[in-house]
Formats: sequence, C-alpha cells, structure tokens
Amino acid sequence: MQLTIEFGGGLELLCNSVKIHNVNVELQKAAEKLTMKDLLAWIRTNLIKERPEMFMKGDSVRPGVLALVNDCDWELTGQLDTTLEEKDVVVFISTLHGG
Repeated sequence: MQLTIEFGGGLELLCNSVKIHNVNVELQKAAEKLTMKDLLAWIRTNLIKERPEMFMKGDSVRPGVLALVNDCDWELTGQLDTTLEEKDVVVFISTLHGG
C-alpha cells in the first residue's frame, strides 16, 4: 500500500532528518486492511533510526504527538483502529518542546 508519511516538530530528527517519506507498506499475511497500529509497528521497524521511545509508547504514539490521517486528527477516526487506504497521507507532529 502506497502511503506518504510526514514527520514534524522535531520528530524528523529520529528519521535521519527526513520529513517526508513515500513508502510502500505490505499487508501482513491474512490481513484484509492496514490499520494505524500496523503502520506504527512498521514505522518503528523501518523508519525510526534512533530513540524510538521519543516517538512511541507501547503500541501507540507518545502523549504529545499529534497524528493526522489525511489532515484529520486520528482521535476522530479511531486512533489505532483507523483503517488506512491507498495513497493516504499520515502526519506526525510533536507538540512538546523544551525551553
């Protein structure tokens, strides 16, 4: 499944400072759909190069990370159960900043 994944607010630093990733995520065997939970596991394995604990906590994103699917807050679409479709755009933005 072709997806665009974007990182902002400093999260791109965990991915070799690359903000936009055009990726092809394969469905797991016997899976009929790709969910955000599946995508997050894929991102942890394939995109995050360092300090995954700054992006994820357990199976989800850390508190303070805004997740958008096609410009819609994932909290409105089912969070981890959100079903992704071909060519969706998924954006992760950190809202936490030191100071």
